[in-house]
Amino acid sequence: MSQDGVGIDLETSLGYLLKEASSALRAAMEEVLRPLGMSVTHYSCLELLAQRPGLSNSELARGAFVTRQSMNVLLQALERDGCVTRPAEAPVGKVLPTQLTPRGRRNLEKATVAVRSIEVRMLAGMTETEQSGAFRILKSMIHSLRDGNDGA
Repeated sequence: MSQDGVGIDLETSLGYLLKEASSALRAAMEEVLRPLGMSVTHYSCLELLAQRPGLSNSELARGAFVTRQSMNVLLQALERDGCVTRPAEAPVGKVLPTQLTPRGRRNLEKATVAVRSIEVRMLAGMTETEQSGAFRILKSMIHSLRDGNDGA
């Protein structure tokens, strides 16, 4: 409990600690991506497209944890910069599948090296067993929250 007996104790709140870790990770990623002219969202979009070519704006937005509107603005910029292509008209329905261009892949390769260095730094104090355990625990937390499991 907090000092006034209301709310949670931030010193012992796992949720608060996770948010702090997420914030520190994002700040470190932004720091190494900025010299490459990228943001975390920019990098995430390129990475998602490399692994899942043809994703729609909505799918990319969900994967990068941003709104569809924000993703649309980013995709327009990436298209202008020659990093992605989208058809002028949707082949089916309203979805404009996005593809990485060779330029987009080159930009992603540089960014991936930078982002990997942050992950290595983040995990440096952990053994492989601890890393595996942390991964398993975090996946379990995500699963519980997304499935609406309240522990009952």
